[in-house]
Amino acid sequence: MPPRDILLALLVCLAWAGNFLGSATALREMPPLLFSALRLMLLVVLLSPFLRQPGPGQWPRLLAICLSTGVLHFGLSFWALKLAGDLSSPAIVMQSYVPFSVLLAWAFLGERFAWRTGTAIALSFGGVLVLGLDPLVLDNPLSLGLMLASGFFLAVSTVLMRDLGGVTRYSLQAWIALVGVLPLLGLSLWFEPGALGQLGGFSGTAWAGVAYAAIVASVIGHGVYYTLVQRHAVAKVMPWLLLTPVFATGLGIAFWGDRPGPKLLIGGAMTLAGILLIALRTQAKARPAPVAQEL
Repeated sequence: MPPRDILLALLVCLAWAGNFLGSATALREMPPLLFSALRLMLLVVLLSPFLRQPGPGQWPRLLAICLSTGVLHFGLSFWALKLAGDLSSPAIVMQSYVPFSVLLAWAFLGERFAWRTGTAIALSFGGVLVLGLDPLVLDNPLSLGLMLASGFFLAVSTVLMRDLGGVTRYSLQAWIALVGVLPLLGLSLWFEPGALGQLGGFSGTAWAGVAYAAIVASVIGHGVYYTLVQRHAVAKVMPWLLLTPVFATGLGIAFWGDRPGPKLLIGGAMTLAGILLIALRTQAKARPAPVAQEL
């Protein structure tokens, strides 16, 4: 890619990595399900002009994508981030949705993959196991499990999106936000009693975290990403986007007090290397390749 587009890709990575830091800061005050709902509410306001009816027969698929991404993926990922003692492991483990996507496509769409892709899948999940043995992660094992579950539901959405027609990228984001708000608010009332009564007591820093997640990470970050993949093949953009968890690790060390041990660093390197190999081989076979994602 030309230097201008490389710089744009790096800015996307920085915007998405910053979302881990901004969200984790806000989650010191806000319950995770309420935070997720507030983020989606702001996205509804910002993206409502892009709402469009899906194509004929697409409503069931669209609703399944919205619930899987907007409710399950976002709700679980922010819950995992709140429980985590660091930024590094959640940022890396969330990318597990890429091998999950390949396995789900094999199981339900009949897509086949060669032994090299299978090795890359094993490498990525093996990296998660190694990462999980780091003392920083062992202190909060539930966070690791929740983020893996979050990655799985994002993979479900990724596979369902393969045959979704008549919905633009921004329209899909708008639908995910619109459909996800009420279920998340309901879950917050159930699992986080009294959370709504705390709205007036949150600091400006917490609300800034919500605004950053919606405006910078989702609207601007994804907008620039969509521009890049319109100009270039995903195989050219993907390696740069995998710097997102690397940047998040750096931000965690600089601002969150993270001190990742060798198991976390080795496991993280294994996971990201496996994901990169999966994405490049998927793109080489002319199939849509999942890309690194933000929260």
